[in-house]
Amino acid sequence: MSMKRFLTTIAIVLLAALNLNAQSYGYVNTQEILEKMPEYRVAQDRLDRIREDHEADMKSEMERIEMLFRKYQSEKSRLSDAVRQSRENEIIMMERNAKERQREIFGQEGSFSKLTLELMEPIQRRVQTAIDSVSIEMGLGIVFDINAMQGVLYKNPRLDITLRVMNKLNLK
Repeated sequence: MSMKRFLTTIAIVLLAALNLNAQSYGYVNTQEILEKMPEYRVAQDRLDRIREDHEADMKSEMERIEMLFRKYQSEKSRLSDAVRQSRENEIIMMERNAKERQREIFGQEGSFSKLTLELMEPIQRRVQTAIDSVSIEMGLGIVFDINAMQGVLYKNPRLDITLRVMNKLNLK
């Protein structure tokens, strides 16, 4: 490698390093912000109640199926082959239906997932808009969500923009 090429490479690396150092950054704790938002608490309470109701229904259904299965097991030796097969099929069908219903409610495309998105997306958009606004006002190039990061060993409180974002959202 020629000396000129070497010096050019060194200059590019130094300029890139200086440019990275010039980037300002901050962090925010979105969970702390969300917990201060009344609309988030209302939405979360509603989702919790709905989830608990669905889970109670599912548990009740599974207990009913389990009871039918235990009853079948105790009577199995006295049943004809045709009745035994019919009862087995009935229990299997009930289990499948219960699992399908659970998937329809709690699955990735289920009604609970859709409701969660419907309730939370406007709140998350509002928080993101406030974060964007504060970041632009402060001239930040990068903002990290400290709540989403794992393994943070140190965070400088001067870089925390959480309170500024909460002020932008009129949260106390």
